[in-house]
Amino acid sequence: MKRIDEVYKKLIELYNGEGISAGEIATSLGLDRANVSADLNKLSEAGKVSKIKGKPVLFVPQEIKLEENILEKFVKKNASLFSAVEQAKAAILYPPKGMNMLILGDTGVGKSMFATLVHRYAIEMEVMPEEAPFITFNCADYANNPQLLLGQLFGSVRGAYTGADADKPGLIEKANGGILFLDEVHRLPPEGQEIFFTFMDKGTFRRLGETDNERSSKVLIVSATTENPDSTLLKTFTRRIPMIIRIPSLNERTLEERFNLVSDFMREESARLRKSIKVSVNTMRSLLSYSCPNNVGQLRTDIQLLCAKAYADFIAHRKEEIVISSLDIPPYIREGLYMGTEHRQIWNKLIGINNRYCIFDTSEENMLFEEYNNNESIYEMIDIRFHELKTKGVSDEELDKEMEKDIEDYFDNYIHDVSSKVDMSKLENIIEPKVIRVVEELISLSEERLGRKLSKKVYYGMAVHISNSIERVRKNRKIVNPQLNSIRTQYKEEFNLALDFLKIIDRTLDISMPIDEAGFLSLFLIYDYRVVEEHNKDVKVIVIAHGPATASSMVETANKLLGVNYAIGINAPIEEKPKTILSNIKNYIKEAKLDLDVLFLVDMGSFTTFGAELQKEFGIRTKTIPLVSTLHVLEATRKAMMGYTLEEVYKDTLSVNVLMEANEEELIEEDEIGEKLAIITICTTGEGSAITVKNMLHRELDFDSNLLAVIPINLVGKGSVYKRIKEIEKDHTVVCLVSSFSLDTKIPQFGLEDMFNPDAIKLMQRYIDLQTAYLKMGDTLEMQLKNISGKAALIDIRRFNSMVEEALNIKLDTNFLIGISFHMASMIDRLKEGKYIDEFENKEKYIRESPELYNVVKGTTDFLNKKYQIEITEDEICYIMRFFDYRNYIKKA
Repeated sequence: MKRIDEVYKKLIELYNGEGISAGEIATSLGLDRANVSADLNKLSEAGKVSKIKGKPVLFVPQEIKLEENILEKFVKKNASLFSAVEQAKAAILYPPKGMNMLILGDTGVGKSMFATLVHRYAIEMEVMPEEAPFITFNCADYANNPQLLLGQLFGSVRGAYTGADADKPGLIEKANGGILFLDEVHRLPPEGQEIFFTFMDKGTFRRLGETDNERSSKVLIVSATTENPDSTLLKTFTRRIPMIIRIPSLNERTLEERFNLVSDFMREESARLRKSIKVSVNTMRSLLSYSCPNNVGQLRTDIQLLCAKAYADFIAHRKEEIVISSLDIPPYIREGLYMGTEHRQIWNKLIGINNRYCIFDTSEENMLFEEYNNNESIYEMIDIRFHELKTKGVSDEELDKEMEKDIEDYFDNYIHDVSSKVDMSKLENIIEPKVIRVVEELISLSEERLGRKLSKKVYYGMAVHISNSIERVRKNRKIVNPQLNSIRTQYKEEFNLALDFLKIIDRTLDISMPIDEAGFLSLFLIYDYRVVEEHNKDVKVIVIAHGPATASSMVETANKLLGVNYAIGINAPIEEKPKTILSNIKNYIKEAKLDLDVLFLVDMGSFTTFGAELQKEFGIRTKTIPLVSTLHVLEATRKAMMGYTLEEVYKDTLSVNVLMEANEEELIEEDEIGEKLAIITICTTGEGSAITVKNMLHRELDFDSNLLAVIPINLVGKGSVYKRIKEIEKDHTVVCLVSSFSLDTKIPQFGLEDMFNPDAIKLMQRYIDLQTAYLKMGDTLEMQLKNISGKAALIDIRRFNSMVEEALNIKLDTNFLIGISFHMASMIDRLKEGKYIDEFENKEKYIRESPELYNVVKGTTDFLNKKYQIEITEDEICYIMRFFDYRNYIKKA
């Protein structure tokens, strides 16, 4: 028997309904996997075998492959509906004409869609003919007119009710031979349910107004409701529906199922637009975890809206492709990024950790990915060094020597640097467990063949190296070892052992490594018994940030995620002077006898200069990265504990900033705030003049352009200037106006001449600083409050302030608003804890003297009472009134 026939025979023998890999057949037959894979591909071309794409590729013998029906395909992606699908199959196939069904489930879970699938299944199984109708009727549409509702369902004769001027067939007649789907069946009146008794029992009915003519129709009734059928439907009605099917809500379904739903909906939109859609990884994560109370229906609608917005940006040439990033999604969806942290491993399984965008295309069965370009150790080093030497015109002999030296130096440092910092018990936080198991097998084989014990540094070094190599192969990037022949001839035993390593990796991980990789793996065995020279120092990661717990919180998060205690956090209270912080760091270095390279991650200000001063005093090498985030700490700690040099850790940590740019993934601060500030410049001579003023403001004022926009408008044309200001105020808090003429508005105004007045510029800067502080004070509240979210509370408090200002027709100075906001936030937090303030002195008299203010404040606090489930007492209201009664505001003209 030929080998290809043996392979085919074994495939049939091993086939278990899910597909068999080439590796499984090769192991069973004792054949080389590459040969088996080649035979299977030939069988596939001959039509005797079909492939299932994936990692690894699976093969199915064509003769016994059964075509999946619509419900089987559906349940593969929706495992939570397995019971519902089995019930539906049984109901459709039940002799002689199937069972009527009632589908239960919350709004938007997909009851209508499920009913449609049931109809298609009935046709596929030839229980119903190809042309079998599927008629949908929403009982709520006519719930207030029972006669009209019954007429729609059963039909009517002329004169049956007012407006019935001709005989009319009902939906039951139109659905003959198929399915009638009654949505919101609980809205069917009792008389309608009673008429259905006869039809469901006998298959006969009469049109409305008909007395002597009995009609028949062969219809399967599938009904759906969001209500409890025991309390909304007659018992005699539900008794005639033997199959009750419940569809789980979106929250009850697995993350993989939700991922499949999101992917399917994205592909639907891709088909509708006839173009690929790129969706950022953080957008996908948001869609997988955000609160979606209206279930699958809302999820589909939200995705359609996101795609519509992205398409509008594309056709308006604002973007070069249809792309959705986390900056494009509304806040309620973006909240999903902060939920479900326990799903991180599943996210990584579904999306991967190196991917930046998911690409959906209706022509592609599987989702495509766009990855980050991360540098990868030795391979890039070889490529760069090789081309550098070639460009210099180095001879082949000299090139060979240089490359040999570079590779030797690399492995000398690599084995030491990688292994000396990684605790073996924490290795699985960095390397996939399956790779670690393979390395253990390789080490065991090596010790047996070489007759000596290998050190832990080989274990660590090989684990990290193989993990990088696998990623490189998966990305279809070359692995080239220019010293391959030299290693093969000088170290035959180690090289032959490394060749066996490749077979084990291939067999276990189903990934084919090039022979060049054997050269690199040989060096781990060779350098294990060589004397290692002095190496670069280890890298310590120290985080310094303003605030009572900012640095320590970021460090705690990074260390916890990596399962280590590596990075150090130094908190810098706002009131503490930088010199004191620097002194504390110096004491720490002395007490810890720190003799390491240090990467400082700081937030801002004078902290950025600490590194240079410490380097000078202690003789240690340092680098500093400002604007620290938890992502920076995580990346720096991960690379430092893996043994990267200070330069490498610094470079790779800086690359995190790519993720935080406006067109990329990570959320920026204004998105959390959900609002921006604006200065409006107005000119009568055209927007060109307004733009000139805008440029002057950019030069003279200090502000974050991510938080504040300078918006130029022209007085002439495009509608009323007041209307245009109102439009801007929908999305911005307007700090001030710069105009050559006076406007009737509460917004602070400056003339064009003030642009040359230092005092006016200082005042404008003060307005900006105050509004920025007001906008961002949620961060401060977040750290101070114990029982509520500071950022969430600030949104409600700002709404409260605006409502009171509007009701009283006043405009408070921002300084006062900040004071009110702190007071209100502390009050709500205190009341949530059950603590109350001292009694307000002369409370009754104060209320009598300010009745309008009292009524406005008391009425406006109602929504706070309801939302936070607190009671804002009369005393509390009087203290709030004091803020608004200070009279330090601008009266409306």
